[in-house]
Amino acid sequence: MNDIINQISVDIVLPNYNSSPYIEETLNSIIHQSFKNWNLLIVDDNSDDKTKYILKKYDSNNKIKIIWLKKNKGAGFCRNLAIRNSKSQYIAFIDSDDIWEKEKLSKQLTFMKENQYYFTYTNYCSFKSDKEKNNFKNIKPPKHFTFKKFIHDTSIATSTMILKRPIIGSIKFTKTKICEDY
Repeated sequence: MNDIINQISVDIVLPNYNSSPYIEETLNSIIHQSFKNWNLLIVDDNSDDKTKYILKKYDSNNKIKIIWLKKNKGAGFCRNLAIRNSKSQYIAFIDSDDIWEKEKLSKQLTFMKENQYYFTYTNYCSFKSDKEKNNFKNIKPPKHFTFKKFIHDTSIATSTMILKRPIIGSIKFTKTKICEDY
């Protein structure tokens, strides 16, 4: 199965805005993935200078492409732009304040291939700021959804999703200020 997984390519979509306290840890969690056939598309939504300075340190990495917006357009716009610029057969999502475990891509892609799934999501652990130390919550979305159950449940985190390109079609993230990924 490893040979099949190694032939897969994944584009990772990361919308970014003023994330200086978190972005380096997020980027390092991607760079250190055990699965190596990935490309990262960062769409910077006209961040502050501190965030831009951090991102520029990664600009020379040939696996990372940064699209710099001159005007703030929102996370939905950024995700849609990155999807339009992606070329890989699989697309994964991460937010600028999230961290992946080292085996995230490898395990999830193996699971997708073994089960012939076009869309998967995982459990995740939410955490609070340093002020609220050890305030972690393990979130376990249901294993199966009906449409009716899905539209009343927001337990799937965008940063846990991987999907195969054909299922995207013309679907887009909304341009609302909150819950644009729902």
